[in-house]
Amino acid sequence: MTKEEHIQYWLTTAQHNMESAEGMLHSGHYDWSLFVGHLALEKILKAHWVKNNEWNVPPRIHDLVKIAEQANVALTNEDKLLLYE
Repeated sequence: MTKEEHIQYWLTTAQHNMESAEGMLHSGHYDWSLFVGHLALEKILKAHWVKNNEWNVPPRIHDLVKIAEQANVALTNEDKLLLYE
């Protein structure tokens, strides 16, 4: 896969996850909606990671702050606190 295909993969699957999270939210499954929403955000950050790094495979971690930092995404302290929660 090319770099652009990798980026598109992460963004497309993030969009699918967000659609699922919205459906779960509307059906009252708040815990699963939050879990899948976190997964979508992780995938968006991994798309940025691929864009901003030489390699096409992002780290296999789930820590949103670490992924964002490695992707050179600027975060305020408030952003970091929110992502840690």
